Amino acid sequence: MAQKIAFMASRSESAVDSLRVLEAVYGNCSAEEADLIVALGGDGFMLDVLHTTQHIDCPVYGMNRGTVGFLMNEYSPDHMMERLAEAEEAVIHPLRMRAHCVDGSEFEALAINEVSLLRAGPQAAKLQISVDGRVRLPELVCDGALLSTPAGSTAYNYSAHGPILPIGADILALTGIAPFRARRLRVA
Repeated sequence: MAQKIAFMASRSESAVDSLRVLEAVYGNCSAEEADLIVALGGDGFMLDVLHTTQHIDCPVYGMNRGTVGFLMNEYSPDHMMERLAEAEEAVIHPLRMRAHCVDGSEFEALAINEVSLLRAGPQAAKLQISVDGRVRLPELVCDGALLSTPAGSTAYNYSAHGPILPIGADILALTGIAPFRARRLRVA
């Protein structure tokens, strides 16, 4: 039985051109009707597709038609069905974030790539970082912090000098944004 594929492309010229080629050969359907979604773009587009289709129980296969493609497979219109059948599945677990603000308010969101917390004023922020109800860092003085999943570790986290995590890893990366370190502080 042939799979129904939903092709989704970023706005880049190479992604749009590739979309036309793939539609001509394999057809196209909506994400809701698809057995599989193929995302054509870079890592940012892949994360966007994962976010917008998270309500659909459908795997997403990415092909690099952007500038950065850590999360993507090599683009080729040839032997598409065989490539899709042989693809190794990686399950991504989004972060559920709940922030407690000093004014008593709470903010909750779901993040596939990372949760970022940035200072609101001109002074550095003093953050206490808890993960799963456990204090992991009692005080971090910085301009902000990122808690990244493996899927998001190649984006903002990497540009803030955080580590790139293997896509299947069961860990998170906590990266301070411009963290304060006293001049006299000795780091071992």
